[in-house]
Amino acid sequence: MKELIMRRRTILAGLMLSATMTAMPAAAQEKPHIKLGFIGPISGGNAQQGLGARNGFLLAIEQANASGYPYQVESTALDDASDPQTGVAAALKLVNDPGVVAAIGHWNSPVALATMPVFNRFQVPMIVWGAISPKITEQNLPEITRVTPTLVTENKPLADWAATKLGAKKIAIIADTSDYGTSNTEAFDKFFTDAGGKIVGKDLFPVGTVDFRTTLTKLRETAPDAIYFGGVIAEAGILRKQMVEIGLKIPMIGISGFYDPEFITLAGAAADGTMVSYPASQSNPRLEKMNADYKARAFVEETSPYTKYAFDATNILLAAIKETGIEDKEALAKAIRAIKYDGALGETTFDTNGQTQIPVAIEIKEVRNGTWETHSQ
Repeated sequence: MKELIMRRRTILAGLMLSATMTAMPAAAQEKPHIKLGFIGPISGGNAQQGLGARNGFLLAIEQANASGYPYQVESTALDDASDPQTGVAAALKLVNDPGVVAAIGHWNSPVALATMPVFNRFQVPMIVWGAISPKITEQNLPEITRVTPTLVTENKPLADWAATKLGAKKIAIIADTSDYGTSNTEAFDKFFTDAGGKIVGKDLFPVGTVDFRTTLTKLRETAPDAIYFGGVIAEAGILRKQMVEIGLKIPMIGISGFYDPEFITLAGAAADGTMVSYPASQSNPRLEKMNADYKARAFVEETSPYTKYAFDATNILLAAIKETGIEDKEALAKAIRAIKYDGALGETTFDTNGQTQIPVAIEIKEVRNGTWETHSQ
């Protein structure tokens, strides 16, 4: 009898424990784990842009994990070193990890264009946080969306500004031969000509060129009012320094691809007078909160111009995953494009090609006394 009573008590205790576990709130049970990926330049000459973006990505994930998000989100940040081959290797690492649900990626357009087929083939959604070549969304791959404007949307207002407020009548174009450089050349040429200006030279050089003196010397004969550069930081710094060295003390202008402290480091005192377009800040409470949270988080790196783009891109992924779950990647990609997300950038929606529809106004940034300042237009 005693053994029977003990057995009944054991069974009863087990039933009570089972009932208690069943009744436990979901928050007390272990949440399913997922991974989100980040790819960008976190080493090399463009690292400042990538590190600020990476930190925006991390901040969004940390806030989601602290706020009762239905998944425990793990971050995976990989370096593309602004190199297409390195970027493809990083993309393959992400898509071959079964825990990775989606990703955000790339500051450089050539890198994004190289990795897009990888994400498409593996049906892993990827939001572009920096690269601005029109060809990225023109391909309309269903897995690819972009929160940044295209370079076209920057080149048109820059060309109009150069022809009117800068008062340039003749401009020479120097660019690199990458897709980014050639697209910038075509866009600025068209828009400046449409605005009544004249292009007096177009010279394209391979990425990595370190000597522009021969071309610059020839350009002195055409007496341009400014030189438009259609590349990024390293070559921009070298070009500007050599312009001043040979006596071409005219403005160098371009879009935001070389709006970076590293440009000033490379060009030295010659950097003064360089002017670039940059999407105008649209202050809103969510952007102000992101900046305050970033500061409170005490990242080693300061924010970069792309922190807010990566932050919103990550939050868009999180919102879409919360809506659709993680099993159907096609449904997830569709949910991303269909979203209406109110964030640090304002209200983001995408067109049928996955391109952000946020309207873009620019402001002009100018190097003065060794620092980037807002130019009074």
